[in-house]
Order: sequence, then C-alpha cells, then structure tokens
Amino acid sequence: MAKYKIVHYINQFYAGIGGEEHAGTEPFKKAEIIGPGLAFAGALGEEVEIVGTVVCGDSYFGENMAIAEATVTEMIQSFHPDLVIAGPAFNAGRYGVACGAVAQAVTQQLNIPVVTGMYEENPGVDLYKKEAYIVSVGKSAAAMRKAVPLMASLAKKLLAGEAVDPLEDHYIVRHRTNFEAEQRGANRAVEMLIKKIANQDFQTEFPMPEFDNVVPGQAITDMAHAKVALVTSGGIVPKGNPDHIESSSASKYGEYDITGVQDLTEATYETAHGGYDPMYANQDADRVLPVDVMRDLEKEGRIGELHSKFYTTTGNGTSVANAKSFAAEFAQKLVSDGVQAVILTST
Repeated sequence: MAKYKIVHYINQFYAGIGGEEHAGTEPFKKAEIIGPGLAFAGALGEEVEIVGTVVCGDSYFGENMAIAEATVTEMIQSFHPDLVIAGPAFNAGRYGVACGAVAQAVTQQLNIPVVTGMYEENPGVDLYKKEAYIVSVGKSAAAMRKAVPLMASLAKKLLAGEAVDPLEDHYIVRHRTNFEAEQRGANRAVEMLIKKIANQDFQTEFPMPEFDNVVPGQAITDMAHAKVALVTSGGIVPKGNPDHIESSSASKYGEYDITGVQDLTEATYETAHGGYDPMYANQDADRVLPVDVMRDLEKEGRIGELHSKFYTTTGNGTSVANAKSFAAEFAQKLVSDGVQAVILTST
C-alpha cells in the first residue's frame, strides 16, 4: 500500500541553522526529515512518510514575501505531497505569518490541505485561519510534545478523508457552517443561562473576542508646561535601521535620541515597516513621527518640551504579547523621565 506523502515547512531555527543572525536564510529544500520532523514522523505512523523539508528564514520570508511564497510553494510542489505540515510556530510572530502565508498559497494554488500550529495570539492566526488548519498550541517550543500529537492526529484524519471538528481536533475555527439543531435557539439559550448561573461548564455557540479595558489617564490641564513624548508603531528608525527591527512581527523596539533634532530628513531617518508603501515615509519621516511639528509647538509655547527620546517598533503582524511587553518596558522609562503625555502614531 502506498504511503501518504507529507512535506514539512520550518524556519532557520528549527532547521538547526541558527537564530536571528541567520533569519535571512533563503528558501531551500531537502529530501529528508529535519528537526521537529522527526517527532512528526513518529506520531504520524507507518502509513505516512515525510518526503521532504522546505526551509526559509523568518526575516527573508517577511521582507520578500511574494518571492518567498512563490519559491517555497514551488519547492513543496516538487515533492508531490498529499498534505503539508508547517511549523508549529507557537507564538513566534514572523514564523506564524510565514506558516500562514505558505498555507494560503499551497491551499489555493496546489489544492493541498495544510496543518500548522500556533498560539492563539500569534498574528498568523487572524491573518490565515480561514486557509489553514491551525491547531491551538502553547506559547513556546516547550509545548512541542503536546503540539506534535495534536497536529499529527488532525493530519491523519485529513489524509484519510475523515470529517474533522474544531473542538474535537483542537484547531481554530476556520468558518461557520449551517446545520439543523435538535432544539430551537431559545431553548438552547435558556439551558446555557441556567448552567452559567449555576457556575457549570457550558459551550457558547458564538464565542466573542476579548478586549482589554483601558482606563483613560487624567486629562492634562497645563499643556504649556507638559513634557510630551513621541511613540510610533510606524517603524521610523535612524537611517540603516541600526537595531535591525523586523519589518513585520517585531521582536524588539528601538529607543533613539532626538536631542537637537528639528526635522527627520531623508538622509537621516527611514521606516523599517513592511506593511505599507515606505516611499512617502522615507522621503519625510515626519509624516509618521511628527518631530518637526512638535518642535514648532515647543517654540510656540503650546507644549512645555518634546522628550529627548522616541520609541518605535513595527506594528505589522506584531503579536499582542510582544506589543504589551514593549509598552510595559518603555512606559516605565517615560514615567521615570517625567513624561506627562505621549502621542502614539501609526501608519
């Protein structure tokens, strides 16, 4: 009996090449099992064979998405697989976006199912959950032992043509389908309400997203004496991007001194952001980070002073967890520096 054929997509880290210093690795393929593919091979059983592995660095994929997507898809197709496994990416934002993009291309162009694994806050989930079967996994590689069996089980069911279910097979809902229930909605709603009042477990039929409630700060009554800082998710950095902030799914933020800077010129500043056309921001970075306007307000006495530092990252695909971590860290610095107000700009 012929075995089902699977191709495994992974990044440079799981391929054993290296970490961030090798994130620019261009796509390549090998007709062998690499890294976590060994665990998948054991979990998939004898009826399934991993015939090849395709590798691409996270930064290369994010910065050359169209080319990387086409190249990786072509490499996958060369193995003639029945299914593709990508990752798992856990909470690694760039890796998750790459896995999702590969899933979308393979599903749409090759008509082959793709199974991947991501933490629920990975930006790849919202971007690609309609295309891939995204198994809900933990935040880091420490959850690999739990992730592999879940992903392998779903993969085997898809290969066998069996029906799959988000709850039973632990993947994030891709789309909603209509069906005829035994009880009408009113009865089901009352049953759920009774269970909720009794503190019993129940399964909602329409899960809602959870949003943080942010308490507004106190209004500033004397702007003429206030110290104001600029913060941006628009990726404005000194020319050359000295801290190598990623163009998408950022893992870091930058802190830069603008003491004496009156204007962000084309020769001195640019954007590292990969989610919008950079031309206009590169021509005049003040369009995203308005240092020139703030200096005018400072001279006119409408604000007390512009803070000597600004903080920046790229919001493109950056995970909620990373964004919260960045803000918590530099917010303490702003408070320590006596900043009373922040202007947060995007794109």
